[in-house]
Amino acid sequence: MNFWESLGWMLWATVFIGYLFALFAIIGDLFRDHKLNGWWKAIWVFFLLFLPIVTALVYVVARGEGMTERSNKAARDAESAAESYIREVAGKSPSEEIAAAAALLEAGAINEEEFTALKLKVLS
Repeated sequence: MNFWESLGWMLWATVFIGYLFALFAIIGDLFRDHKLNGWWKAIWVFFLLFLPIVTALVYVVARGEGMTERSNKAARDAESAAESYIREVAGKSPSEEIAAAAALLEAGAINEEEFTALKLKVLS
């Protein structure tokens, strides 16, 4: 195998991997779109299997803008879910914990020494 054959194989491998990325992006977008009927999804998948490159190009041209919107919405949803999970796991902020300890002190549930100990623990 000479240099040019190797270069040709690498080119075709790159094109094929790029096509696979596009195919998975299109299939993911098809099933992310809740407005599209199941039969239309089946038709798109059918044509993706039997006329792959033409169908991929037609899909990107016809539904590319909606594809971007759905992808951005999915990214925003994932980010907000991660942020809410982090807030849930992280617990209260130091100022909230000190305010809760101050409320316990005012209610008489803890004394001044315990309040000071809680405050030092939160601030450290």
